Amino acid sequence: MALNIEDYALLSDSRSAALVGRTGSIDWLCLPRFDSASMFGALLGNEEHGRWLLAPSDPDATCSRSYVGDSFILRTLWTTATGQVEVIDFMPSADRRADIVRWVRGLNGTVEMHQDLRIRFGYASTVPWVRQLRGEIGHGLIAIAGPDAIVVRGPLLHASDHRHVSEFRVDAGESVDLQMTWYPSHHRTPEQIDVAGALARTADWWDGWARSCRHEGDYHAEVVRSMLVLRALTHVDTGGIAAAATTSLPESFGGNRNWDYRYVWLRDASLTLEVLLSHGYADEAEGWRGWLLRAVAGDPNDVQIMYGLAGERFLPERELSSLPGYRESSPVRVGNAAVDQFQLDVIGEVMVALHAARNAGVTESAFSWPLQRALMAFLEKNWRRLDHGIWETRGPAREFTHSRVMVWAAFDRAVRAITEHGMEGPLVRWTALRDQLRRDIEERGFSRARNSYTQFFGSEQVDASLLALPQVGFCSADDPRMLGTVAAIESDLLRDGLVMRYRDEQSVDGLTPGENPFLACSFWLVEQYAASGRHKDATTLMDRLVGCVNDVGLLSEQYDVTNGHQAGNTPQALSHLALVRAADAIVGGTDSPCR
Repeated sequence: MALNIEDYALLSDSRSAALVGRTGSIDWLCLPRFDSASMFGALLGNEEHGRWLLAPSDPDATCSRSYVGDSFILRTLWTTATGQVEVIDFMPSADRRADIVRWVRGLNGTVEMHQDLRIRFGYASTVPWVRQLRGEIGHGLIAIAGPDAIVVRGPLLHASDHRHVSEFRVDAGESVDLQMTWYPSHHRTPEQIDVAGALARTADWWDGWARSCRHEGDYHAEVVRSMLVLRALTHVDTGGIAAAATTSLPESFGGNRNWDYRYVWLRDASLTLEVLLSHGYADEAEGWRGWLLRAVAGDPNDVQIMYGLAGERFLPERELSSLPGYRESSPVRVGNAAVDQFQLDVIGEVMVALHAARNAGVTESAFSWPLQRALMAFLEKNWRRLDHGIWETRGPAREFTHSRVMVWAAFDRAVRAITEHGMEGPLVRWTALRDQLRRDIEERGFSRARNSYTQFFGSEQVDASLLALPQVGFCSADDPRMLGTVAAIESDLLRDGLVMRYRDEQSVDGLTPGENPFLACSFWLVEQYAASGRHKDATTLMDRLVGCVNDVGLLSEQYDVTNGHQAGNTPQALSHLALVRAADAIVGGTDSPCR
């Protein structure tokens, strides 16, 4: 059975990622990209769905683990009755290959190690043809199925009922390295890598990136790790940031709220751009802006809420029969049907982010402002349309207040591009539309009975996305209407001190009720508390949330407060983005260019 979600650590080469459990088992791996089909899928089933276990043979062995410095090189220290070893797991970052290295080093005594390799390509739908590697020093296997091939080098493996196992001893001062490389099956088998050199280059790459992070004050370690997570989830070639490294980890254990998050949401992309700009990553932000502009290029009528890592548009959702789901939480989904939804807020997110880039000194390219004008022309014609909102509800389309506020923000940033940066555009018309949207929101998206903004026009409900109103400058954090909204959110959406997205039992989203508090929403409340002068409440909630990170600093999408476990896909970019913003708000904020 899969471990608790918080028991997994992330390995990444910024092209793909692996999840390594406390047991020493790699239970999730998709190569060569985040969104490739899994070859180790035990996370969404059991060991028969693919894994790579490396651990002491002693069942009573104990372990502790941590990342090496500011990297995604995982060091696991194993202690047995006979000795102690460390296992260094990493994905080389600089070799432009798809490698995983597992390096065992003896520290004292003698430790017998056990290896169990079960290769299941195609989301556990295919057991590959496997043969021994011939013609080079040492032992190895080659496994091939269809377009996929891997070569595994290390101690001699023996076949045993569709798996390969080995036992080997490591004495103090000795080291044994295991290497696995994915490659297209029509290519030649890749050469071995120099493990020591690859480790040094990978450590230097991660540490060098982390040193550029501009942040001082409380929660510094958490901010740096969160920035590293964003880097780890960002494809080094395309610039697309995966929302998470996994698919179908459940929002409610045993339920059906299981989605594929290995794609790029414009919303997350925009928020990432703002955070990169405000923490010293101007070059990365410019590259990220390039991804945004390429993704939305074309007819504005065709703008999607999400794309593939390289900007792919066709992401159909399907359910897999080959994987039973995390602890029987089914179905397992690949692709995401939300790609076909109309969500009015995403153009606002893009315009806010590109305004932040202008404020930070990023020069408009030859087509960046014309593209923004085309997006605004689309909004002029479509801003009254019903949509499915930030939470991608699968119920009826509505006039969601947050969506309308983000349309207001789009027109506001377009107006300010003209008045503050000298861009050309229909200033009078855009100003009038911006003002009309504000009136509409204040009249129809606000409940005088509750003294609160509402989830959608005409309702009395709230949802946590309303916490974004001060973030985009629609109102101040201490505006009486915003304070009333916060009071309503505290009354309706807090569960054991953490924030739900909305009241799911009211059937707004068209799904069976049952999910856990959403971590990003709780960080948004921290930001709101800090901005409105409730500093003690901000630090109290922030400390609670920081306590939800796992032993290596990772956060998933949600948190099960009843049982004390992370829930949903992991690690979640939006959770880590929101952590960074909350920490900035508490320490007084960096010079944010987003407003």
